[in-house]
Amino acid sequence: MNAPRILCIGNRPTDGPPPAEAEIVQVQSATEAMDRLASEAFDAIWIDRDRLPVGSELVHLQHSAGMLRDIPQGVALLDQDFQVLWANARIIRWADPQTLDASGGVAKGTNFYALLGQPEIMGPDFCPFHTALATDQESSSTLLTQDNRYFHVHAAPLKDAQSLEDARALEDSRALEDARAAHQLIVTVSEVTDEILQQQKLAAIHKAGRELADLRPDEIFLMEVDERIELLKENIRVYLSDLLNFEVIEIRLLEQATGVLMPLLSVGIDQAAADRQLFAHPQGNGVTGFVASRGISYICHDVANDPLFIPGVAEAKSSLTVPLILHDQVLGTINVESPEPAAFSEDDLQFLEIFARDVAFALNTLELLVAQKANTAQQSCDAIHSAVALPVDEILNDAVNVMESYIGHSPEMIERIRRVLQNARDIKQTIQQIGQRMTPLEAVPAGAQGPQHPMLRGKHILVVDADDSVRNDAHNLLERYGCIVETAHEGKEAVAMVRSSIGQVDYDVIISDIRLSDFSGYQVMRRLSDIMSHVPMVLMTGFGYDPGHSIVKARQAGLHPKGVLFKPFRLDQLIDVVETILESNEAVRAKA
Repeated sequence: MNAPRILCIGNRPTDGPPPAEAEIVQVQSATEAMDRLASEAFDAIWIDRDRLPVGSELVHLQHSAGMLRDIPQGVALLDQDFQVLWANARIIRWADPQTLDASGGVAKGTNFYALLGQPEIMGPDFCPFHTALATDQESSSTLLTQDNRYFHVHAAPLKDAQSLEDARALEDSRALEDARAAHQLIVTVSEVTDEILQQQKLAAIHKAGRELADLRPDEIFLMEVDERIELLKENIRVYLSDLLNFEVIEIRLLEQATGVLMPLLSVGIDQAAADRQLFAHPQGNGVTGFVASRGISYICHDVANDPLFIPGVAEAKSSLTVPLILHDQVLGTINVESPEPAAFSEDDLQFLEIFARDVAFALNTLELLVAQKANTAQQSCDAIHSAVALPVDEILNDAVNVMESYIGHSPEMIERIRRVLQNARDIKQTIQQIGQRMTPLEAVPAGAQGPQHPMLRGKHILVVDADDSVRNDAHNLLERYGCIVETAHEGKEAVAMVRSSIGQVDYDVIISDIRLSDFSGYQVMRRLSDIMSHVPMVLMTGFGYDPGHSIVKARQAGLHPKGVLFKPFRLDQLIDVVETILESNEAVRAKA
């Protein structure tokens, strides 16, 4: 039988000698005792009465060792060659099985990197252990293992401060090098796989968001609006499916004026559900209507027990819906569904909300491109129309004068001149129609449309004034609302225009200056009354100047009480007077 081994903390026993055959190992501190206990076997521990407090310290050390062994963070002690001297249970759980000994501990002489299967060092420090030993400073890095797990490693030097201080005091470089070589490293290891993967996914989402509407100038020039919309829809579908793993997708855009949620993209959605009319209202419009009306995201974990849910696919068990928001305005919604209950987590919500912001930005960019194209087209058409409006009016005036000379003499010539008149009028209307096709109403943002004045569309207006600027302003102001404007310089031309247009063009409003080179406005009205049963007359005057009392006489002859414009007139005044005369025309026709 082997002699018993006794670990003695403090002085040897004096109140009775231990058995002669016993082996006494004497230490002076609890730390020394723990070191000996970790590497040697003892049959008993004896503590000197005067060192009883050390017993409490020993218990604390045991507790600390237990905590280090069992904490979820990995802890290891390395020597200067990065060999593992000790590792807690978490490190051993992560270790390559080939680096463990028969008892389940780390095999002697195992390098730390070998312990984790020779991982790739991702940085920022590509050798944290070497840096910590060489600089006596802590260092960190990230490791990627072969099974795609990420670990954050922090190394702190465990130095013999006294040896270093002595070596520095003696200025002994060899002793300083030896002291540093004797260093050990305390290494803490945390698995950060989820955090790294989340960061990578967020980066991928941001990259995908930037690419949604990332078109080069040559692509924008070559692609029509519909093609750009289709490209955006396809990019959204690909990223939602491949990046976020969503297979059932529905995107709807909100019509601000009506509150209707119009379908933009449907993937895996039943056709009946895709065609369903939904409004941005919290009741009766499913989760989509609720999210659009409130501007907040919504996770439906169990569709069977959610009163808001309206199924998009028959087998849906859960859904996730987020709003498309730009500058605090809801543009629409993104809805995804799953055949699994509680399929969507808070991470899914965060990822989709981030992507939804990029989608909203891409949609806004696309709308700006469409609006810019509409604006450019409108400006081009306006410029062309402005350039040809008065010259075409001159053609009309000259053709009417020629026609007046041939009436009763040459029916064939009269017919030719009528065709000239019609062709001249067709030129202006064709330019207007092209502009309307190139700038459809839906291409113009709702906030930029302004009042439409549908009553004016298609109405024929004749403006009589010697001033070119007045006639040009009439074209610019009225034709933007769809009016068909023709002009004349003097009263005789105006009368001829009306007479030659009977059966072809009925002027809905005739606006004349009260003082023309040949007639007063009242005289024009009197001559027109011989041709027309009802003269829809408006008289213009500057600064209320009416020396011939044309306005008074015209009102006595039936001029509408509001049928007066004061130059220079504002757009709203012009529109108001014209609409008033048009309403009066309707009342006259109703009585007839």
